[in-house]
Amino acid sequence: MKVLRTLARLYVDDLDRALPSLRELTGEDVRMRFPYADVELAGIGGFLVVAGTEEALAPFRNVQSTILVDNLDGLCDLLDAHGGEILSGPNQVPTGRNATVQHLGGIVFEYVEHAA
Repeated sequence: MKVLRTLARLYVDDLDRALPSLRELTGEDVRMRFPYADVELAGIGGFLVVAGTEEALAPFRNVQSTILVDNLDGLCDLLDAHGGEILSGPNQVPTGRNATVQHLGGIVFEYVEHAA
């Protein structure tokens, strides 16, 4: 499993209000935007912006970062070698597959394998 990109997560109440300043900051346009569960997500620069009400964001807030990988199949090997547990997944999501993992020490990452 190879890491392709790491995205810092930003939690906001309104995606349309948050994106203009991120466009200015990164010099990039939104590369993806889609609804998921009760939130809306957008990828811009090195950020994954998750928007929704406080109630809708609550189940997502424990995830500290999103890690894009070439293949989720190596996740079990990583956990066998270094500990941790899969909290959710692998799941089919709009962009491919994901899994949420809590590593030793309490770090929680979402791993995402984009569909080809």
